Amino acid sequence: MADETSGAARTTSAATYESLLDVALNLRWTWKVDTRGLFAKLDPTASPGALEWPHQLLLGLGRTRVNALLAADPALADLAARVIEDFRSYQRASAPTWFSTTHREHRDLVVAYFAAEFSLTDSLPIFAGGLGTVAAEHLKAASALGVPLVGVGLLYRGTSHQWLDRDGRQHEAWDMMSPEKMPIELARDAKGRAVQVAVNLPGRDVQVAVYRARVGRNQLFLLDSAVATNAEADRSLTTRLYDSDVETRLAQELILGVGGVRALAALAIEPDVVHLNEGHCAFALIERARRLMAAESLSLDEALAAVRPGVLFTTHTPVAAGHDYFAPDLARRYLDPYATQLGVATDSLVALGQVDPGRPGDSFCPTVFAMRLAGHRNGVSRLHGRVTRDQWRALWPRLPIDEVPIGHVTNGVHLESWTTELFSDLLTTSVGPQWRTTPGDPVMWSALRDADDAELWRVKNDARAHLVEFARRRARKDLARRNAPSERVAAVSVLHPDRLTIGFVGRFVTYKRPTLLLRDPERLARLLRDPERPVQIVFAGKAHPSDESGKQLLQDMIEFAARYDVADRVVFIVDFDTTVDRALAQGADVWLNTPRRPLEACGVGGMKAGMNGSLNFSTVDGWWDEATRDADPDAPPIGFTIGTDVDYADEAAQDDADAASLLDVLEHEIIARFYDRDERGVPRAWLASVKQAMSTLAPTWDSLRMTRDYTETYYLPGQGRAQQLRAGGARAARNRAAGLARMRETWPTLGVEVASRSFGSDEELVEIDVALDGLAPSDLRVQAWVDDGLGAPFAVEATLVDRDGPNARYRVRLRPAPSGDAIVVARVLPASMHTDGEALPGLIAWSS
Repeated sequence: MADETSGAARTTSAATYESLLDVALNLRWTWKVDTRGLFAKLDPTASPGALEWPHQLLLGLGRTRVNALLAADPALADLAARVIEDFRSYQRASAPTWFSTTHREHRDLVVAYFAAEFSLTDSLPIFAGGLGTVAAEHLKAASALGVPLVGVGLLYRGTSHQWLDRDGRQHEAWDMMSPEKMPIELARDAKGRAVQVAVNLPGRDVQVAVYRARVGRNQLFLLDSAVATNAEADRSLTTRLYDSDVETRLAQELILGVGGVRALAALAIEPDVVHLNEGHCAFALIERARRLMAAESLSLDEALAAVRPGVLFTTHTPVAAGHDYFAPDLARRYLDPYATQLGVATDSLVALGQVDPGRPGDSFCPTVFAMRLAGHRNGVSRLHGRVTRDQWRALWPRLPIDEVPIGHVTNGVHLESWTTELFSDLLTTSVGPQWRTTPGDPVMWSALRDADDAELWRVKNDARAHLVEFARRRARKDLARRNAPSERVAAVSVLHPDRLTIGFVGRFVTYKRPTLLLRDPERLARLLRDPERPVQIVFAGKAHPSDESGKQLLQDMIEFAARYDVADRVVFIVDFDTTVDRALAQGADVWLNTPRRPLEACGVGGMKAGMNGSLNFSTVDGWWDEATRDADPDAPPIGFTIGTDVDYADEAAQDDADAASLLDVLEHEIIARFYDRDERGVPRAWLASVKQAMSTLAPTWDSLRMTRDYTETYYLPGQGRAQQLRAGGARAARNRAAGLARMRETWPTLGVEVASRSFGSDEELVEIDVALDGLAPSDLRVQAWVDDGLGAPFAVEATLVDRDGPNARYRVRLRPAPSGDAIVVARVLPASMHTDGEALPGLIAWSS
């Protein structure tokens, strides 16, 4: 593999068993190809799954055996020494990073990143789906960039393994994992004491242990209720991810949010910014406010005024069922202790999580709670930002949808984690070693267009062959588990390394439509069995244990393969994990993604596959929506699209149209392009698309770009504003809270009207009257809101020109609309000193 260092030769010291254990217990190995290769060479018999447990591999070999292997093989010893030296160099505090060089004045920044799951490695099985992937990619990118960040999550000891019965029906087998087997350790305070915090639940305090995982330069802290002094039921609260028992879920979310902030405090970590991912983490806001109230003798409103700018809330799903909803009585029972601590009525605290607090029985939704209390909010793709603004616009009544304060940062993946060794070498040769540490540089990535076609094709063929062999091994393992005859196990020969290979990975849920390609099964079977241009499909994923409809979708896929005698070409890899994810992303030629638009927030599977030379084949949803809109129409296609960007009211009609499009594009565009070869057997047109996709989309796919965007758009501004509000005993926060209270009291009687409109030859004058009713002009922003029929409506700031007691007149100068019939209304919002420029619910007044 190409060396990613430059400059003078390094001095390395001999590798030892202890230094290798140190490397294995830092999850940086999950994205370092050379480190993974070293562990594979130490035990050539280890399976890809076993290599996800390198610390256990080393413990199994033992010190004597490892040292003997290193002594007997100078090349292995040299590789080990280089890996260890690279690791130590990376970990040095003085090592230059993007953050330390670009934002050195913010070196005191600390970000706490909360999420319910992190998909880092199979040896730390605390993940289920896309949220876990994005959270893990964020941690890895923050480490690569040097962004000072700590992760906070839950430690789930219970892990499920998927198995299929003879009919293809999914079942689950549950295992209990011991923390001693995982690459984690007890978190300890400055005095070396194991940290343990209490979380208030109805009628008792639950003790929570804290574990630490090292992720490159940063740390991930995991909370565990399996503490001996807890009652038996409380010890199991954090056993299962997304437990189906609603009361357990609520308890988990309090442990994650409240317990997470308390754990950081016990470790003397005081974050400037808290990044909450989904409503599971919302209760961190309670503890952030409570701690500041105690430290500065503030009211809840004053504490929230200080806390808000340093809180970012990211929602990852546009699907209503993806958010938690709790009965109001249950929420009151669990939040009552916290209402007491915050000095407010329990109903007032619960109301912050209700869409319509005045409606009897309105559910408590942690997403709503976080939306209301966070200072910043975002979706995870351009389309998802728009969908989310529409989804939650009721929280900002009377505000135009485009002004609902929810932005977007498109998700990305940590490219170094997903590329094969050969692809990594190809990238280094084409664009230089800086692709591992430089965020989102289009100029750098454009060099990929000049990559050699024959070499790119060789690398892709190698990856596809590895996927075929991986699938065969897993199929044999599954048959052996089901006690199949040994001769049948040995005869397994599914897939072929030279066929066009379509990969599909995802949760088996209705909106993802994994069976969309089965709408015309005879046609699909014909394409799969074509002797000249054969196709094969490798898929993996799980339905939630409680989702019977999702299990049926999976069973339908299995039954199709059996009924149409294509089981050697439609292969399901059982028990999806990160090892399966990596093999599929690296080996597939085409990445299939079939969500019903617009229900995919982003989707990152195609990003992983894309950096391994796969072309995306997707509905116009998530990140693919923006990728196709931004694509160069004169360049080779960057992938293939199913259907259109039309939003359907009739789901059945949408499914029919998309299913027909899927098979048409597959047959007439994808298959034709893939099997169009030159005299050397190289698909030049196909590879032109691969290079166009990789060179133009890598900046979008890259989690370094994603983390840079979060840092510069939210973390650094949030840190600065929060520090200003908290300075001097939180004087500015007290003033802001008082000002907002005064405005909320007088706002209902505030009046605004367009007094006159006059037209000149080149401008229109609009005069606006405002009845202040006790407010000062400095409290308000007065605007003309204009719809000229040429584009989206826009706001123009008005200037105060006269004041007569409680009445004020404002003036706006506009360029006349070409049609002369623009719609102009007036509106009033709180001034930026009260809101940092963001609209607040209930504080907007419009003219009639």
